[in-house]
Amino acid sequence: MNHVIEMNELSKWYGEVIGLNNVTACIRDGITGLLGHNGAGKTTLLSLATGQLRPSRGEITVLGERPWNNPRLLSRTGYCPEADAFWRGLTGRQFVTFLARANGMTRRGALRAADAAIDLVRMGEDQHRRIAEYSRGMRQRIKVAQALARRPELLVLDEPLAGMDPVGRAELIALFKRFAESGTAVIVSSHILHEVEAMTDNILLLDHGQLVAEGEVHEIRDSLEEQSHQVLLRARESRRLATLLAGQDYVAALEVQDGQTLILHTHDPDRLYRELPGILADNNIACSEISSPDDSLEAVFGYLTGRP
Repeated sequence: MNHVIEMNELSKWYGEVIGLNNVTACIRDGITGLLGHNGAGKTTLLSLATGQLRPSRGEITVLGERPWNNPRLLSRTGYCPEADAFWRGLTGRQFVTFLARANGMTRRGALRAADAAIDLVRMGEDQHRRIAEYSRGMRQRIKVAQALARRPELLVLDEPLAGMDPVGRAELIALFKRFAESGTAVIVSSHILHEVEAMTDNILLLDHGQLVAEGEVHEIRDSLEEQSHQVLLRARESRRLATLLAGQDYVAALEVQDGQTLILHTHDPDRLYRELPGILADNNIACSEISSPDDSLEAVFGYLTGRP
């Protein structure tokens, strides 16, 4: 794997506020998920990578070049910001075309690139409407379109799925994966673990400006699963289900609540999820819900940082 972004003791502060603190990491080809709560430092890192901010200390290189004050590198990068920043009097097509022209394309080339990118994000029917009339999900799609129109070597996406409905999220996730498979490096930030997991196994985890974890999702989840893992099941026959599960060696503890809720603790959740459907089917038990608070990003952070 090639290193698309390299950071060495990278720091950025705003007065007395630390946005990013001494981060050393590499981002490689394919899709990399940048995870963290709001305020974790994700946007600061992406702003440094796209040349919008200058490091306070340390170094960052993107595609082999330093991004600060480097227009040549910007032409190789597609950026979708988290914040909306539109000329709302423009139509979606005018917006994408204008930014393509600003990126150095000819008028004809910009129009072709805009049309292709707008089709990719399924905004063809609404491209001639003013952006002021767009829903939040439509604004997200047109922001992604302007990033794709540059035909970038690196695609930088800051919370690109925010405000999207489930169908829209699935469509954009599939689109990002196609671009990565075709050779475009993609870095996508999110505070929602399962969204990133749907795109990639490779993540960076930030907390309060510091790098908490780096690597493949399953390795980080494996370290979490060394701890007791809580799973909630809802079934009308929760007591019978509890009896069946009590004899399994991967179940550490059980508790039945309100007659239909079963809470269990396991040190091997993968095996539980693998064997549970067979237990339910063999015993004709209907289960209306299976969930786990320990699958959340908050649980991962709690384990890795030692904070509740």
